[in-house]
Amino acid sequence: MWLLVGLGNPGQEYANTRHNVGFQVVDLLAQRTGAPAARAKWGAEIAETRIGGERVLLCKPMEYMNVSGQPVVRVASFWKVEPKQTVVVHDDLDLPFGRLKLGAGGGHGGNNGVRSILAEWGNADFSRVRMGIGRPAAGRDASSHVLGGFDPVERAAAEEFYARAADAAACIITDGLAVAMNRFNGSAGGKPAKQDKTKGNDTKGGAT
Repeated sequence: MWLLVGLGNPGQEYANTRHNVGFQVVDLLAQRTGAPAARAKWGAEIAETRIGGERVLLCKPMEYMNVSGQPVVRVASFWKVEPKQTVVVHDDLDLPFGRLKLGAGGGHGGNNGVRSILAEWGNADFSRVRMGIGRPAAGRDASSHVLGGFDPVERAAAEEFYARAADAAACIITDGLAVAMNRFNGSAGGKPAKQDKTKGNDTKGGAT
């Protein structure tokens, strides 16, 4: 069993913000794989599906970003999923819009959702699909940027970006992290950068 987590904030006001790209990817994978309707449990929306023959639990934490580690760890504990069998998809300010970076271990990189998972789990061995959203323009703070919507140019490219991130997350599960990193790290539109020949709300806490 794998756990595939997309980070974001609950509520319609956040649905199309940069901070919710992880939710978008989980929704896309649910659609692609014909997953059943998500059910609310342990503070998350979850749905079991299969990706490449592997059992996968799709998870969207329904508590705000900076406490999202709580439902993630509750879900993982109930299903007995280890960090090494977990993939977390999230936004990243330090990558240009459209860029992907995959990896495992390390710190939170400034993302409060990842920070919360690390704090709650006490383990950094989960895989990450970091989705670049770029830095805000001069004079705009980071919080407004991540909680804002994409500009028109970004919106035009967003669907393709979500599709590549979904491909990357699926590839970690089906082919392993090393293969996925080789295929998708640095990709920013079009084909991956390098092809390999061998897919209940809690109002406590903050949205960022």
